[in-house]
Amino acid sequence: MSRPKLIVASSDSSADILYASHFHAPDVFSFLEIDGKSHLLLSDLEVDRGRSDAKVHEVHAYSEFEKACRKKSSKSPAFSEVLTAWLHSLGVDEANVPGDFPLGLAKDLKKHGIRLKPAKDAFFPERQIKSEHEIQALETASRIAEIGMTRGIDILHASEINNDGTLSHSGTLLTSESLRIEMETAVLRAGGIPRGDTIVACADQACDPHCRGTGPLRANELIILDIFPRSAQSGYFGDISRTVVRGRASDAQRHMWETCLNGQKMAIEKMKPGMDGGKIHEEIKGFFAESGYPTEIRNGRWQGFFHGTGHGLGLEIHEAPRFGKTIFQPGQVITVEPGIYIPGIGGVRHEDVAHITPSGPKLLTQIPKPFEL
Repeated sequence: MSRPKLIVASSDSSADILYASHFHAPDVFSFLEIDGKSHLLLSDLEVDRGRSDAKVHEVHAYSEFEKACRKKSSKSPAFSEVLTAWLHSLGVDEANVPGDFPLGLAKDLKKHGIRLKPAKDAFFPERQIKSEHEIQALETASRIAEIGMTRGIDILHASEINNDGTLSHSGTLLTSESLRIEMETAVLRAGGIPRGDTIVACADQACDPHCRGTGPLRANELIILDIFPRSAQSGYFGDISRTVVRGRASDAQRHMWETCLNGQKMAIEKMKPGMDGGKIHEEIKGFFAESGYPTEIRNGRWQGFFHGTGHGLGLEIHEAPRFGKTIFQPGQVITVEPGIYIPGIGGVRHEDVAHITPSGPKLLTQIPKPFEL
């Protein structure tokens, strides 16, 4: 028999416990898998909902084991004592745990005779291969992300160009912050949960790929929009980036935008089962370098293409596998997001979500890539 698996976390902070239980709860709860059966330990606040919603074999009430512990001592039992009582009731005195299992709790459980072994790699490696149900959830999350992205692009398209080159919408100065609010509000209305760090980065701000963007948006500059909301219903993420110019693009901006798009197309064409993502990544970097955008440090800053080509997408916004660290397999869902960043010109990133099928990639992202608005 395999060693039991134990997770103690909230579904807001642990994709593993959400994956294992299909139960959403903001507070910490406990999951145990033993002999092919799954169990949850929930507070009285959650136990009835857990019994109806969770996809596990049995749900146990925390209060029952707390009462049993109280009979042995006049003191109020610590969480670790109650958890130990539950584990012992199921015949468990050792378990595998995720690598991020709480250290303090692990030490307390050890005092009570529970031996834990932290996982060195993924706790549920099977999460890399998505089921049909998960693909549907990811498609829904992609539609939510598209709604947020479309709202951002529509506002930019409708914005007015002021005499000083800034943009206005409905008579108000358009900023990274105000456009981000509009995009995230659209996500909320569509049934999504925005992370709050949607990227609206203009000009050289976009040369730092994770810069959220601040201040007024300007005409005739490259603007990266990157939105990655979570579906409130399923917990799965969508993730889309688009790069646009409100006004007229320069030849330098257009060449960089088109080169980045061609690099993304190269990647998507090659993402077939058995292909090495690392080799594809290096080919794209080489193509960008040949096109005039080498990856290098210049004047103390990275420029060119200095991040990964993509990442796994699911119950986490960044999860296994990394694009450059995998041999593609059917069932994987991976973003494809090459970027080029040149201070003085700006940043470009095109991002879509691809499902690897036996015959090749299928894009879950459906909206187009406009450029000049």
